[in-house]
Amino acid sequence: SRIIMANTFRANRPTVEGSGYTVEQVVSSGLKIAKEAKQWAKEALDADVQVGLDVGPLTGLLQPFGTITVEEAKDYYEEQIGAGLAEEPDLVFLETFMDLEMVKIAASVVREKSDIDLYISMSFSKVSKKKGPRTMLGNSVPDIVEGVRGFDPKAVGLNCSMGPEEALEVIQVYSEYSDIPLLFKPNAGKPTLEGGSQFDYKIFATEVSKAADVPGVKYIGGCCGSSPKYIEALRHKLESEA
Repeated sequence: SRIIMANTFRANRPTVEGSGYTVEQVVSSGLKIAKEAKQWAKEALDADVQVGLDVGPLTGLLQPFGTITVEEAKDYYEEQIGAGLAEEPDLVFLETFMDLEMVKIAASVVREKSDIDLYISMSFSKVSKKKGPRTMLGNSVPDIVEGVRGFDPKAVGLNCSMGPEEALEVIQVYSEYSDIPLLFKPNAGKPTLEGGSQFDYKIFATEVSKAADVPGVKYIGGCCGSSPKYIEALRHKLESEA
């Protein structure tokens, strides 16, 4: 991997409360561990790796669909993102958001504090033949692209919820509407009852690498169900086809 994410995805106050640690402690520790991995990669592999502050959606929905107010959401993200930026990551990755309004709150906090590289990724629940891809809150690809444009993201795209085949349909729609570089980070297929993933690492690499042919796609990776073995196979596949 050329980009690794700190283990800070759910390190916000509602989730951390009751753990015995503060948000600052969890976020700071996560980034320090990731930066140690970055240093190891440089020394052992002579590899230039970037570390991302990983930020996900809050557990719950914004009003009127849920109970979280805009003010509360901004306060939570200011705490999490502020603690992360203090550790000087290379980038901020907002991922797995299903609500455009919530990701805009998080992105606004990032931009109020920094001009750091920002990546924004949404999670889609379905692909309708009539209406196209939609998130759980009903956000469309055109709405997302226009909604985040003002935050000057380095890339926009999708992660999680779908395997490579369905996700490829979504990124193709992104390609039609976005002049912002695209990122593609699907799951390794659907989870199985026995544990593990629907696709093994070879099938995953073959299916995900197809996104490299979609105009605008610049960043490719794996979400749930993937592992270092999956990412390694994907990289080899992409390099062999370059």
